Amino acid sequence: MAMSQQGDKQAYGALLEACQRWLRGYYARRIAPAQLDDLVQETLMALHTKRASWDSTRPFLPWLAAIARYRWVDHLRRLYRADETALDTDVAGHDDEPAIAARITLERLFSVLPDAQARAIALVKIEGLSVAEASQATGQSESLVKVNIHRGLKKLAHMIEKA
Repeated sequence: MAMSQQGDKQAYGALLEACQRWLRGYYARRIAPAQLDDLVQETLMALHTKRASWDSTRPFLPWLAAIARYRWVDHLRRLYRADETALDTDVAGHDDEPAIAARITLERLFSVLPDAQARAIALVKIEGLSVAEASQATGQSESLVKVNIHRGLKKLAHMIEKA
């Protein structure tokens, strides 16, 4: 990576190849095989755009793993929103069991979070309120709402990765 940052094209190609292999292994256990190539490419694009932010005095793999985790969480959010949209357009009488199971799972996940974090995530990420609106609804400052969302999502991602 250090050589890539200095403009060595051959080193950059080798870096992308090695990262691609590592990302495929990382995501293979987390997402459906049909979505693997797209998520790997999306992560490699993020690596490309953020490569100037890597500090050569620090290890590379944890930096790459953080990018991969954030891309994975973004991917899960897109899937959740797509499922939510699909549920909204379903005809009446359709089997609601998957939606109910998802809601129960979500409530179980939220039960391990402090109430302030779970409420902030629910308001902003699920109900679609802005941070300012969530701040008014909870009585927390906007910065505290952001902190609660960040910490809660970080804890949930860590739990999901362990599982």
